[in-house]
Amino acid sequence: MGIFERYLSLWVALCIAAGVSLGAFVPSVFATIAALEVAHVNLPVAVLIWIMIYPMMIQVDFSSLKDAGKKQKGLALTLVVNWLIKPFTMAALGWLFFKGFFADWVDPQSASEYIAGMILLGVAPCTAMVFVWSQLTKGDPNYTLVQVSVNDIIMIFAFAPLAGFLLGVSDIQVPWQTLLLSVVLYVLLPLIAGVITRAALDQRNDHHRLHSFVHLLKPWSIIGLLSTVVLLFGFQAETILAQPQTI
Repeated sequence: MGIFERYLSLWVALCIAAGVSLGAFVPSVFATIAALEVAHVNLPVAVLIWIMIYPMMIQVDFSSLKDAGKKQKGLALTLVVNWLIKPFTMAALGWLFFKGFFADWVDPQSASEYIAGMILLGVAPCTAMVFVWSQLTKGDPNYTLVQVSVNDIIMIFAFAPLAGFLLGVSDIQVPWQTLLLSVVLYVLLPLIAGVITRAALDQRNDHHRLHSFVHLLKPWSIIGLLSTVVLLFGFQAETILAQPQTI
């Protein structure tokens, strides 16, 4: 692992501090960036997320789906946890803490926003970091590809309906246009771009070209992640400084 991966928590913490500081000193800059949105989807953040996940999407090999049935128990477990347990558990925990335990400390509007955030986080299965975790635990890289590929396909079709259902049950209004646009921008388009790139680089089974290209883009993925953290905390700097307990 490189220095960025090894000390990722430190870099994220530094970027959080940088985002809050910059947001406090130059709020007009972040206000201008925050205004660049379509259907409540911030375009600069979308670009940075693209930079972050595009290298990961190139590693997704849909030809590995033919091996999906070889280890059915493991695949069934990850699907059940990702789509039948985690989304509902996160929604329940959000209600338990923000409408229950912290109800006297958090205003109703903020509580609804926090619950919405937990629901969206719970519905979205992790894809990019799965490759890192598999490497750290010396897992089977080919089987990791199978799981990521299957989850990515399901996410394209299931994320918006499931998120819309849980948000609706929680009486939280998030426009369907925003949910669908988020799926297209953050999942479908990067995935298509990754598939096309992989096919172009690996058309002659030249895995060396593919791996070299992924390695070349790896620093950009980290830059995209850290820049996204700076922006997001810069947007919320005023709220964080005025109400630090919300962290």
